[in-house]
Amino acid sequence: MAELRNCPTCGEFFNYTGVRDVCAKCAMHEEKMYEEVYRFLRKRENRAATIERIVEMTGVTESLLHKWVRKGRLQPALFPNLGYPCDNCGKLTTKGKLCDGCTDDLKSELRTFEAAQEFRESVQNSDRATYLSDKRRNR
Repeated sequence: MAELRNCPTCGEFFNYTGVRDVCAKCAMHEEKMYEEVYRFLRKRENRAATIERIVEMTGVTESLLHKWVRKGRLQPALFPNLGYPCDNCGKLTTKGKLCDGCTDDLKSELRTFEAAQEFRESVQNSDRATYLSDKRRNR
């Protein structure tokens, strides 16, 4: 079922059906911009263009380029300098929500946490009783 939303680009109301996140008018404009960017990138000398160069030459916004890469419409395998910002640090990445560095950091922190958790559980579950002695009492 459709839901009434405001277009994030122009502010007009549109029926959101889950297919597009902008109104029909803005979607047509985005599609024209995509065709222009794709024509620009198809030229051999432009395939390695940076995001800044693409923005400069075509007039498309960086956020729109990031959106197309994230959705897979522009593939970094074909255009190596394309990507979108990591959700954590902002460094360009080509897959997932986090860059390789942030992913490695997160995995390392998880391993450390799991090791500490296992140690705590082993201490709590140990069968040996701990006895404390007070040598002063025995005098």
